[in-house]
Amino acid sequence: MIIKNLAGYLDLANHHADARPEDIKKLVKLVGKYKFNSAFVNPFFVKLAKEQPQEIKVGTVVAFPLGQEKTDLKVITALSAVKDGADELDVSLNIGLFKDGDYNQVLTEMRSIVEAVKAMKPVVIVKFIIETGFLTDEEIKRAASLVLKAKGDFVKTCSGMGPRGARLTDVKLIREAIGTTIPIKVAGGVHDYKTAKAFIQAGANRIGTSAAVEIVKEAGKDND
Repeated sequence: MIIKNLAGYLDLANHHADARPEDIKKLVKLVGKYKFNSAFVNPFFVKLAKEQPQEIKVGTVVAFPLGQEKTDLKVITALSAVKDGADELDVSLNIGLFKDGDYNQVLTEMRSIVEAVKAMKPVVIVKFIIETGFLTDEEIKRAASLVLKAKGDFVKTCSGMGPRGARLTDVKLIREAIGTTIPIKVAGGVHDYKTAKAFIQAGANRIGTSAAVEIVKEAGKDND
């Protein structure tokens, strides 16, 4: 199976603590060159990324990767990113509350973020990172269902900074819970074409990776 428009599945990310302005400018150029879905940067760099000559989508993260900021701070961060031009937001779930069984508070928080963002700019995509490495199979399904109830645009498996990266079984479990109602983004450990292809075949709609360039180059060799 040849994946058509592979680059469109990929978000090229740089969430390193030591990322510099020049690194972000380089990231944006690569996204423009290879036609990746978007450039994902930390909130501080959203405005810089949008100011570059390349007209690309820019994504950022909220409460990343721990998810335990207070709800009002998450909302403020999300809205600030939208004001700076962010097209997509990946928001870390409060896994501690979720693991404690406080599903109503988790759902209320997600809804608050979605409603605030959509009120400011309806076209902004809001994803919720459920950090599957901390969850049992049943908890993965429940978390995905909460994202759906909150009217999130995507379920995202992992931050890439949790106890593990994405697994094919994560996609399977999420699909069992929500069907094809909303898309799935995977992240964490996707560094080669073979792995990216397997996730897309399993039903993933987006892949967050720092190795997007390497993946598309490898795909080109594989398809020669």
